[in-house]
Amino acid sequence: MNIYLLFKSLHLIAVISWMAGLLYLPRIFVYHVENKEKKETTDIFEVMEKRLFFYIMRPAMIFTWIFGLILIYINGIEVFSQLWMQIKIVLVVLLSVYHEYLGKCLVSLKSNTNTRSSKFFRIINEVPTVLLITIIFIVVFKPI
Repeated sequence: MNIYLLFKSLHLIAVISWMAGLLYLPRIFVYHVENKEKKETTDIFEVMEKRLFFYIMRPAMIFTWIFGLILIYINGIEVFSQLWMQIKIVLVVLLSVYHEYLGKCLVSLKSNTNTRSSKFFRIINEVPTVLLITIIFIVVFKPI
């Protein structure tokens, strides 16, 4: 068995799982904010948000990083000398920061201290899409 392809597959599975959560959680926030007067409904959203963030997204992010670092190790640390890899790492760090920001939003919604509108959550929902598209093109084409 090719160890590189095994870890590349695991990396891609983790990335897909993480991205699904990054795209879905802000959408749940939209519904949460739009139904803030309905306690039963917001209770359901809080459970969904917590489970998605802590049981799917957080482990998927960690595995994305672990398998990505293993791939770097397999390919050799000199891959960092390539500009496309440097840009990819910066963009993945930005996704990780965005992930943690969503965690803060989750806490503010749970504690009823959220001041953000549903429109705000709709707009920030586009952040991971733009980063994902950029990362894919950089990794596939390695233009720089």
